[in-house]
Amino acid sequence: MKRAIELARKGTGRTAPNPLVGAVIVKNGEILGEGWHERYGELHAERNALLHCKGSAEGADMYVTLEPCCHYGKQPPCTDAVIAAGIKRVFIGSYDPNPLVSGKSGEILRSAGIETIYQVLEEECDRLNPFFFYYMKHKMPYVICKYAMTADGKIACMSGDSKWVTGAEARADVQETRRAVSAIMVGIGTVLADDPSLLCRADDPIHPVRVVCDTRLRFPEDCFLANSTDKAPVIIMTSRNDRDKIKRLEEKGVEVCILPEKDGHTDIEAVLRTLANRGLTSVLAEGGAGIHAALIKAGLVQEVQVYIAPKISGGDGISPVGSLDISKMSDAFELEVQQVHMYGSDILLIFKMKGAEA
Repeated sequence: MKRAIELARKGTGRTAPNPLVGAVIVKNGEILGEGWHERYGELHAERNALLHCKGSAEGADMYVTLEPCCHYGKQPPCTDAVIAAGIKRVFIGSYDPNPLVSGKSGEILRSAGIETIYQVLEEECDRLNPFFFYYMKHKMPYVICKYAMTADGKIACMSGDSKWVTGAEARADVQETRRAVSAIMVGIGTVLADDPSLLCRADDPIHPVRVVCDTRLRFPEDCFLANSTDKAPVIIMTSRNDRDKIKRLEEKGVEVCILPEKDGHTDIEAVLRTLANRGLTSVLAEGGAGIHAALIKAGLVQEVQVYIAPKISGGDGISPVGSLDISKMSDAFELEVQQVHMYGSDILLIFKMKGAEA
């Protein structure tokens, strides 16, 4: 199963809205075949493992990180392939939260005479797919708020300069997160201040959909995002129906979604529902402070990633989260520490929002 987990990770960034899945087939104490879900719409892990078997899989054991599908989607049911191959036993890591699958696969396999064992290294297998699990349960993207700050809590100095708060190793880790998520989201203030690319700069990059929240449609027509839609999609979420500007942006390949306004800004929940309806299972919110505050206030954040650099820029710098209208510390939003990592001299803290649903 540990090998199946390794294989599953090879699909990172390529399978959404489907999950990461790995499978290993063992016979007579040796690995006979292995595979993973390589790309959305292509063969699932079980069928890939069977395809790459070095011999007959009849009487073999299969280890799979997520229970095999038992319904028709982009691919036919994997339970059919497992049964047809003559697999003797199936060891499963995670239950699939999809109601079309959950627990039903085991019933189908057992009725075919295949011994089926669930919850093998379940926690490790579950950690492969927080985005998929959350999306399937809530029909909303899993949201990560990420920022890098100095030891005194600033994401930029008084001039707005932020290149770079953290060192190269921490910035490389951010690129791996960009590679894994479906979309990256910023506010218009970040676009106006930094003219970012929001592209993934990891090795073998997979670029997320780039989303800009821009209530008044101030998006500059000559910015990098507007002129790089050939590299990755760009979507502007706005509440202003400026048909002339929208037409010009659309001619550049930029998509503009007009959504309702709430409390003076484009409704952030409507933004996420729009992304979910497109099959985008995860969103990395990289700021600015207003976007982070809006997401946190609305209870839409599942995870917070904070990179802390060993620097001090002073009280006149820029903070990572905007006003949350909190006057008493007892009303502050609480976090639960999940992981701590070191990247050179920089520290990454990963929190879960306390009370956020799984």
